[in-house]
Amino acid sequence: MKAAIRYYTRGGNTQKLALAISKATGLPAETIDVPLLEDVDLLFLGSSVYGFDVDNQVKQFISNIDVKVGKVVNFSTACMVKSTYKQVAKLLAEKNIPMAKEEFYCRGSFGPMHKGRPNQQDLHEAEAFARKMMEG
Repeated sequence: MKAAIRYYTRGGNTQKLALAISKATGLPAETIDVPLLEDVDLLFLGSSVYGFDVDNQVKQFISNIDVKVGKVVNFSTACMVKSTYKQVAKLLAEKNIPMAKEEFYCRGSFGPMHKGRPNQQDLHEAEAFARKMMEG
């Protein structure tokens, strides 16, 4: 199975999840600045909620996908809103790219809120989730 990891982070929370997924899968965790250059069966796509929506750079990355993607697996962090699943699913639907029903989400720290998140437990859970998704 050909797979890739792309993520966007401002404060480092989503990057921590991307690195945990990388550890579990052996795939390089790359930022969305690195475009997909070849078809993939599975794309782990990480984002965060900023102002109750995904960042415009994530929207741009999705709109610029011009290779075949079998399925996107969403992973995200957020302080207030629960996950970016709905926002990302809507953007992918516009490109006719399927999205897995499963996702990984955990709280992310922002200022004094949810300090220390994602924590070690969150990262272990992200690794287990990634292994499960790679197994199909």
